Amino acid sequence: MSERVIPLVDHRMSTLSAAIPSKAIPATGLLGDALGRPLRDLRISVTDRCNFRCSYCMPKEVFDKDYPYLPHSALLSFEEITRVARQFVAHGVQKIRLTGGEPLLRKNLEILIAQLAALRTVEGRPLDITLTTNGSLLERKAQALKDAGLQRVTVSLDGLDDTVFRAMNDVDFPVADVLRGIEAAQAAGLGPIKVNMVVKRGTNEHQILPMARHFKGTGIVLRFIEFMDVGATNGWRMDEVMPSAEVVQMIHRELPLVQLEPSAPGETAERWGYADANGQHDVRAGEIGVISSVTQAFCSDCNRARLSTEGKLYLCLFANQGHDLKPLVRGGASDEQLASAIAAIWQGRSDRYSELRASLPPDESGGGRRVEMSYIGG
Repeated sequence: MSERVIPLVDHRMSTLSAAIPSKAIPATGLLGDALGRPLRDLRISVTDRCNFRCSYCMPKEVFDKDYPYLPHSALLSFEEITRVARQFVAHGVQKIRLTGGEPLLRKNLEILIAQLAALRTVEGRPLDITLTTNGSLLERKAQALKDAGLQRVTVSLDGLDDTVFRAMNDVDFPVADVLRGIEAAQAAGLGPIKVNMVVKRGTNEHQILPMARHFKGTGIVLRFIEFMDVGATNGWRMDEVMPSAEVVQMIHRELPLVQLEPSAPGETAERWGYADANGQHDVRAGEIGVISSVTQAFCSDCNRARLSTEGKLYLCLFANQGHDLKPLVRGGASDEQLASAIAAIWQGRSDRYSELRASLPPDESGGGRRVEMSYIGG
């Protein structure tokens, strides 16, 4: 096996300063990028910290006790986040997902959720407010999150076998506590709940069927995610990627599946429903999803922007460059100027890394060192 090399660098990327265009760009809710893709989904990282050390995201060799996390003063305040989010909503964002790190580590997060829940789309509708979590703190926070205005949660869980799960989170955290968190979220009405499993060949593929059996018929949507080449620290190798097609085939042999239509434009997951005896979707049995960002790129209709916890805007999960909005937020720019700066950045967007990955030489596939998933969320 080749030696794993961990680059000893600051894994937050340098960014361009966001500029206010000379001519204001009106916010009409119809903003498109250079490839005609609309802006509909904003993912906001609220912290760069996490209490897990999953090898595919925050390996312990890098994110150790001496790792220089951002000081609290560098983070956008809840009021600043809400102000920025309001400008994105004016340009057409309909869904906001809170991420991390582990977002539930951000103190008083319910205050931010309540502020975001008060925003309205350009059509006057409430936003879809959701959150991705490792589930470790969900049992005691689920009801408060719901009361604040959170609608749904997605929980990361990479297996039901306790030994496998403890090894993957690398902090000896038990599966049972995450499952209790999921139950608490269901009881609080945070649904429909999604459970994300990153599949890494040679590590946890034997957990695919147990996970499918466990969540079938529970109302929870289980989604399988290909191990991705995000950032520079997770030791990604193509031979550790288990293509989603193999995952579907494995499940289909025991639990027959039927393919379903996408539930929304730009959806990342391909949907498969459990089939009844007639080969039709059994709604009571539920469905699974597969996210194939390595083997089946979905760049063509990607409508997501990502805001880091310190106010840097990234236009792709695999980005190697971002745009710093914080100097505008804290430097006296008006809402109109901030909205115009965001519009100018999105209009110049042409990112489609996953589509280009296969055609690029291995040493150029990233076009430079990429931002870490723990910094901008998944």
